[in-house]
Amino acid sequence: MRSPGVLVLAVTMLATGAGFFAYRAAPSNRPDAEAAAELMRLRLPDMSGNDQSLAQWRNKVLVVNFWATWCEPCREEVPALIRVQAKYAANGVQVVGISVDSIDKVRQFANEYRIEYPLVIGSIAVIEVTRRLGNKAAGLPYTVVIDRSGRVVKTHLGAISEVELERAIRLASG
Repeated sequence: MRSPGVLVLAVTMLATGAGFFAYRAAPSNRPDAEAAAELMRLRLPDMSGNDQSLAQWRNKVLVVNFWATWCEPCREEVPALIRVQAKYAANGVQVVGISVDSIDKVRQFANEYRIEYPLVIGSIAVIEVTRRLGNKAAGLPYTVVIDRSGRVVKTHLGAISEVELERAIRLASG
């Protein structure tokens, strides 16, 4: 008869091995390098209906926030995004909001919250780009921070805090 300690050890080793295998087999949450380039190539309408490309902010630290007016966590993080844009604009930081909503709703929301950073309108297809950027859950809000060379330095699903956003900006500016 085997001792309980040997059985516990065997089960622990099997569980550890299975966990390691699952970790290695699971899709990565790391952004696809091509996805960042694809994001920069997107041409999306602004609130006036004019197509805008994120490439116009190349060589800046870019904070791209995917959101919607109906998303409560999105609404909660907007004041932090506004403050970060105001605080870091002179240092070459640009916040851009990509909403998966109607132009009319975004315009009304922007007026209500007094958003002064650029807002563009993305279709539901934009969510696929966020998946390639690491948003496996396809949830909102989703924030991507890109350094001046076009490399993704931070992704965050859910409302991002101002402290965490500033930390990512410092990393991207480094």
